[in-house]
Amino acid sequence: MKIIVGSTNKAKLDAVKEIIKEYPVLSGAEVIEASAESGVSNQPMSLDETLVGAMNRAKAVFINCDYSIGLESGLMPVPYTKSGYMDFGACAIFDGSEYHLGLSSAWEFPDKRVTDFIIKEGLSMSEAINKAGLTNDPNIKSEEGAVGILTKGRMTRKEYTKQSLRTALIHLEEHNLFKAI
Repeated sequence: MKIIVGSTNKAKLDAVKEIIKEYPVLSGAEVIEASAESGVSNQPMSLDETLVGAMNRAKAVFINCDYSIGLESGLMPVPYTKSGYMDFGACAIFDGSEYHLGLSSAWEFPDKRVTDFIIKEGLSMSEAINKAGLTNDPNIKSEEGAVGILTKGRMTRKEYTKQSLRTALIHLEEHNLFKAI
């Protein structure tokens, strides 16, 4: 079995490689990285845009494989939050005919400047957290991520990505339950 991931981000690739060991349906699969464009803005700003980005990445790399995976992080408007937005991750697993989607938990930046840098200045999350002084690591998105900084390592970008993978994999592991939908 071959799985192509539409990303060269180390945290995302490590998440996929670790997750497939937990699922008999994917056991022993070869995981290949491939660069893929999301077709959406650099920093998606809605649930829809983030899902479309993940789906576009998965579809773009579906070439001579059993499954392809697109992973995208984005902000989405969330009522009652301090900044008005929360960050989350989306996963799209493509089997050549349909998508299997999953989401991670969502979280809010405690420093509203970060959200403002993203919304008002069009910065990526990595650029925004560097500008806000939360880190001076330009590669933070391939490492612990902003969530790793804010949770003091209790949840990393890799773990956050695993959440979206696990929820998307419900569809593959329990495919018989979804036949009636």
